[in-house]
Amino acid sequence: MFKGFARKGTLALSSIVLALSLAACGTQTESQPNQGAAPSDGKTAPAPEGLKGEIKIDGSSTVFPISQAVAEEFMKKHKDVKITVGESGSSNGVKKLLAGEIHIADMSKKFKPEELEELKAKQNTEAVEMPIALDGVTVVVNKKNTFAKEMTVEELKKIWSKDSQVKKWSDVRPEWPDKEIKLYGPGTASGTFEFFTEAINGKAKESRSDYTPSEDDNVLVKGVQGDEFAMGYFGFSYYKANEATLNAVAIKKDANSPAVAPTKETIENMTYAPLSRYLYVYPTKKAIAEPHIKEFLKYYNSEEGAKMVEAVDYIRLPQDVINKNLEALK
Repeated sequence: MFKGFARKGTLALSSIVLALSLAACGTQTESQPNQGAAPSDGKTAPAPEGLKGEIKIDGSSTVFPISQAVAEEFMKKHKDVKITVGESGSSNGVKKLLAGEIHIADMSKKFKPEELEELKAKQNTEAVEMPIALDGVTVVVNKKNTFAKEMTVEELKKIWSKDSQVKKWSDVRPEWPDKEIKLYGPGTASGTFEFFTEAINGKAKESRSDYTPSEDDNVLVKGVQGDEFAMGYFGFSYYKANEATLNAVAIKKDANSPAVAPTKETIENMTYAPLSRYLYVYPTKKAIAEPHIKEFLKYYNSEEGAKMVEAVDYIRLPQDVINKNLEALK
């Protein structure tokens, strides 16, 4: 995993995608006799020449690193396609797609049925749901914190619930330090915030408010890095990029369950529960009708795209899920 992740879109990111591109140059595409369905190995036909146009993407800061990596590499291959990738949070990605301001929404949560209906009414088009990676929302503490190695869902709820009375670590467990917990978490526009609060507190968007929020996960990383008694949560990729200065807390579904740490394996098999999840992109059908956007999404769902998912420390999807995405692009 590259360490230039602290500032997104950096030279380090460009180096990653360049390396992936060079690695892919020696790979030959073989035709598969599957009656026009997507190839089982994820390879797609070469994109047509002369692609031109603009692609605007915004939404989840969790999905941002993947979309940014894929966009940078696609623009190297297609010089006349300009792609901008924002990270204003999943909820703001929804708003911008509804307003017709972007072509693709990056999402760390699903679109709500009422949002899909609103898109039809406002833009006369539909959103196409495309899972693009697996993620595990990771609860982190400072590297010097050697006591909070594992926690139950109930203990996390005790800390993060709307009416929480927890101020110090000793309020969670008496044997833990009598020190104030400094909390850092995603802002309310974040899909990670919505997912975590539903998974831990039992109701989406219901949370204590006396914590430091940010839509930029790097702000959360730095907050926890800077305080021995801090705690935060964000996507697995941001933890992996900073694991030299952060500890991940293993999660127990209840007091009698084993503690499961977030790893690529536990996220892929969903044993890291209840914090494993899918990540999505949502293009509109109107956007997919434009050749340069369709080809970008095909590339996103190619083997090279899957390698970029792994390069930024998320977990690639099973090929049958990718095949469904590609089927929607025909």
